[in-house]
Amino acid sequence: MPGAVDLAAEKFSALLVEEQGDRVVVLLNRPEVRNAMDQQMVDELHTVCAALEQNPKVLIIAGVEGVFASGADIAQLRERRRDDALQGINSTIFVRIAKLPMPVIAAVDGYCLGGGAELAYAADFRIGTPDVRIGNPETGLGILAAAGASWRLKELVGEPVAKQILLAGKVLGADEALAVNLITEIHSADALLGAAHSLADRIARQDPLAVRITKSVFHAPAEAHPLIDQLAQGILFESQAKFDRMQKFLDRNAAKKAAFSETADGK
Repeated sequence: MPGAVDLAAEKFSALLVEEQGDRVVVLLNRPEVRNAMDQQMVDELHTVCAALEQNPKVLIIAGVEGVFASGADIAQLRERRRDDALQGINSTIFVRIAKLPMPVIAAVDGYCLGGGAELAYAADFRIGTPDVRIGNPETGLGILAAAGASWRLKELVGEPVAKQILLAGKVLGADEALAVNLITEIHSADALLGAAHSLADRIARQDPLAVRITKSVFHAPAEAHPLIDQLAQGILFESQAKFDRMQKFLDRNAAKKAAFSETADGK
């Protein structure tokens, strides 16, 4: 068993990491290259994932200085060869992020391209600013979007739009991305992180175990249903939170009915 990961004790350079009670905020922090993803950033994201797999919390990912991530670091990408591609350097971390126990929120501002876009696609939620520019220009560089976009994007926006992005290099602005539900909210740059925290607050009001299990069931393959739903519900039906939360709901309704009856009797 690997030892526990203490994010506060880790030394990060490509990321700014803040751990709070029920969430972790990660800022992609390579402003000199518009937060392009390099090996160091990938390694540091693996460290964050290790911590969140051990101690599940909501993850918020954003970028510094008005940019989410302009893509993979082209200088590094230029030197990668077949064996590097077969290692799945970026796809491995994006799959790990997508499989985190609790939801992941991508707060997207400015450029969100190539590997940066694929990171956002791996999140459960994407919110953005009016300055968002999101897409996959990989074919213009002689490669393909091989870290998730070639299959995730079709699931997110449908085949016609996905082909516009992947095959024709279309980059979506904020309104276009909102129209196809690639992002679900638009906020000013100043309000973006606050909106991400508001979404995390809404998630935090749910039962954590129910959220974790629902996320797992949601992403299960089609052939696993309905059995996986029934098994998961069986687990939750035995949880103390289910009894407590349902009793609270019943008590609240009973109090409302009693208050209504008293008001009616007083007329």
